[in-house]
Amino acid sequence: MLKPVERLYNGIIKENPTFVLMLGMCPTLAVTTSAINGLGMGLSTCAVLMMSNLIISLLRKFIPDRVRMPAYIVIVASFVTIVDLLMQAYVRPLYHSLGLFIPLIVVNCIILGRAEAYASKNPPVASFFDGLGMGLGFTVALTLIGSFRELLGKGSVFGFDIMPEGFVPATIMIMAPGAFFVLAGLTALQNKLKIGKSKTEPPEKFCSGNCASCMDSSCSIGKKEDEEK
Repeated sequence: MLKPVERLYNGIIKENPTFVLMLGMCPTLAVTTSAINGLGMGLSTCAVLMMSNLIISLLRKFIPDRVRMPAYIVIVASFVTIVDLLMQAYVRPLYHSLGLFIPLIVVNCIILGRAEAYASKNPPVASFFDGLGMGLGFTVALTLIGSFRELLGKGSVFGFDIMPEGFVPATIMIMAPGAFFVLAGLTALQNKLKIGKSKTEPPEKFCSGNCASCMDSSCSIGKKEDEEK
């Protein structure tokens, strides 16, 4: 698989920061009272992830090891400030809705975690796509949680009424407990699908080391031993 595609798949599906790694729970539970809030928070974090990963990867050989974390925080904070000012200028309703959680992107463990675990050890292009994949995975997760909470708590998604007139909204879904209910349900669904997929995949071949009685004609180890004989 191509490296950029692999990083995108890894962030969105295989190591989704919300449903698999369980990172960034504070904004996940706090701002997803609606689908638009989840989408806005996810895209903001995605933008910071992409650019901070790229810059940290470019500077990884110049940043002394003993000051790497303060340097990462300065880089991340710079991009968070840019995103904060752009949202304040062009999407003020969303900016006021997300409030303090936009500046708090600076200390989001997803961003610092990817900077330390990936961007500081890999080239710029791969690091950029790693940030994009993780950011899109975070965006998809927050948008899904926000959509379910808004649908069940208000009967609408992205402000458009979906439920029939007789629908009685479950107000608890747009309150704090609703975030835990939806997160738990979607995580359980993701785990169920993951387990089901693993059961359908053929088991990996195991080499016992007894090449004399091995019936696998495709085994490279056995072929090598035959050639040596």
